[in-house]
Amino acid sequence: MKKIILFILALSFNYGFCQDSNNDYMKTSLVQLKQTAPEFSFTTSDGKKAKLSDFKGKVILINFFATWCGPCLQEMPLIENEIWNKLKDNPDFVLLSLGRDHSQAEIDKFIEQKKFTFPIYADKGKVVYSLFAKQYIPRNYLIDKKGEVIYASTGFSMEEFEDLKITLDKLLKK
Repeated sequence: MKKIILFILALSFNYGFCQDSNNDYMKTSLVQLKQTAPEFSFTTSDGKKAKLSDFKGKVILINFFATWCGPCLQEMPLIENEIWNKLKDNPDFVLLSLGRDHSQAEIDKFIEQKKFTFPIYADKGKVVYSLFAKQYIPRNYLIDKKGEVIYASTGFSMEEFEDLKITLDKLLKK
């Protein structure tokens, strides 16, 4: 009985941080559609500093996740197979996947375990995430070539993921 109670508590705790539907987006997002994306910097996996404005003029997909988040783990292989593999050679596209509150060592281990090839960076202390949202992952933001957020989602569903891909395709055709 104790195991069942602990399991239910663990699921409840996890759900508070990891969301699988989009209904709380407006309450928890700090960035709204048609708003300029907030400037931030991050360290690349090879130790170099980069910032969002380095990619101005490109379509940018920012993905926030955690290695322990079930919906994130459902979404990430789709990002790899249906977005990254299709668009990685497109000079107008940038993917920034940020591990919310993970160190680079944790991210490197995660990449090795999951065999992901798309760029994944650490966001220790939720420094970047806190510019975009208060809670819930996975969370995606599409930024157009002018630097405006034109699509945002929280949680994971196949319907939302299809919407993300369609919006991304439209942006890259402009």
